[in-house]
Formats: sequence, C-alpha cells, structure tokens
Amino acid sequence: MPVQVGGMIIYVVDIGLDFWLASRYFCQGQYSWSILILCFKGLSSIITQIFSYEWFKNDWEGTDTGKLKLFFIVHLFHCGIFIRYWFALKYGCQVAFKQTSSRGASEADPSNFIQKQAIDAVTDINMLRVFKTFLETTPQLFLQIYILMGHGKTNFYQYAAIIMSFCGISLSMISLRKSLPDKDEFHVLSKFMYLFYKLLTITSWILSISLITVLSVRISVILLIFLWICGFTWTLKQHTTFCKSKKMEYLYRTVVGIILIFSFFNIKGRRTKVCISIYYATHTVVTFAVFIPVLIAHVKHVQMKLMEWQGKKIEQKL
Repeated sequence: MPVQVGGMIIYVVDIGLDFWLASRYFCQGQYSWSILILCFKGLSSIITQIFSYEWFKNDWEGTDTGKLKLFFIVHLFHCGIFIRYWFALKYGCQVAFKQTSSRGASEADPSNFIQKQAIDAVTDINMLRVFKTFLETTPQLFLQIYILMGHGKTNFYQYAAIIMSFCGISLSMISLRKSLPDKDEFHVLSKFMYLFYKLLTITSWILSISLITVLSVRISVILLIFLWICGFTWTLKQHTTFCKSKKMEYLYRTVVGIILIFSFFNIKGRRTKVCISIYYATHTVVTFAVFIPVLIAHVKHVQMKLMEWQGKKIEQKL
C-alpha cells in the first residue's frame, strides 16, 4: 500500500515537472525541445488511458454500464490512472483489515476474492507504469542527455528531470518483473541485482544512442526505426495474447516494439537465453561501432592540438 501511495505521488510530481520543463524550454526559445517533451507526455498518456479503459471494460463486462460510461469520461480527461490507484488502495485496505480473520478460508470466501482483486489492480498499475516509462520517461531521459552532450546547456531543471527519469525507471523495473506471468517471488538482493542490471544496461544504451544522435540525427532516427521494426516483428512471431481484441493486441505489440528499443522485454515470462543473448550482443556491437570511431576521432583531434601547440612553441623560440 505505501508503494502505491508513493507511486501516485511520483506520478503527480512527474506531470508537474514535465510541464514546468516544457515551459522553461519554450521561454528560452527552444520550441522543438518543448514540443518533443509534450509529445512524449501526450503519446504516453493517450496509450495508457486506452489500455486502462480497455481493461476496465473487460473486467466489468456484463455489469453496470453506467460505471463504464463514467470510467470512459474519466479516461477521456486522462485521469484514469487515479481511479486505478483508488481501487488498488481500496482493495489493499480491505485485504489488510480482513487478513487475520480470513485464515483457513476457502477460495470461495469473499476475502480471497477481494485479495485477487487487489492483486489484479496492482498488476494493471504496474503494466501501465511500464508503458509510461518506455513511452515517456526513457525518451525524455534520452532527450535530456542529448541536450547536455550536444549543446552543453546545463540547468537545474535538466538535472531534476534526469533524476525523476531515473526514479521512474527504477520503480517500473521492479513493476515489470512483477507484471510478467509465471514469475516467482524473488528476494531483496535479487531485486537490487535486477534493478541495477536494468538501470546500467538502459543507461549505457541511452548514452550510446545520444552519442549517435549528436554525431548524426538522421542515422539515429534510422537506427531507432530499424530497431523498432525488429522488435515489432519478433513480437508478432511470439503470437502474444495479452488483449482480447485484435486491435488492442496489435497496439500492445507496437508498444512492446518501442520497449525493445531500450530494454529486453520477456513478453511471455519464459526462458529466453538465446533471444536475450542476441539482443544484448546486438546492442554491444552497435555501442562499439559508435565508440571506436569516436575514440579514433578524439585521438586525432588531440594529436592535432598537440602538434599545433608544439608548432607555436617552436615559433616562439625562433
């Protein structure tokens, strides 16, 4: 329950920070950066609201249509996530108060049904948080790092945005693990290992993409589109059945393709040693393909500067 409260607070703070950051860039005349931040925010919000409402519609199918209409209006105004946090807190409190009295109860007992509802509510929030992370938080982190690397403009609000991005990614990493099917509970040490593994791989990859973007925006865009096509194709071959309708399933596969640009996403919770090895081997090759030419260019630049300095020293002696 404290995790859900903390998640809701971070969600609200993140909204305020995004609009503040966009307004700062707009006031500085950096309209393209401001528009990109708002586009990431808008796209993420639209997709998460669509999935949230679709899941509500599936769960409440055949029940009161008045509530579904109310949920539709709330999601239309991009506030559906707050209903989900409300249900998670509501069911969590009911389970906490009835936990002692429900010992030894059968599966048909109402307390067990409420517990299942609480688990389902938290799982839905975790998946929506994962979508938000890779549709909004990670691209914004990439944008901020690109601005720092390519333009050298450093401000307090940029560092605040980067810190919030890392907080959002950290929360969603554990959520990602919990949301996948057939995953056993793992201990605190395993959680930290998984968290650092994800953070380090995502950060190193974002730095590589940022460096590519600094060198050539066109090459970076082509690479990202190519990686999305590969991820989307792999998702199609997995024949996922995450959603009931075909349209929502294809939207889900499209989102997974975006997630696979930044991190490996085990969509079926199965052992995928071969796939994950190929995935990170590809990232390693791309990283070295970027790093080595940049390193050679940097060494040549240093040599040129050193030769110029030596030439000036010789002229001064003459």
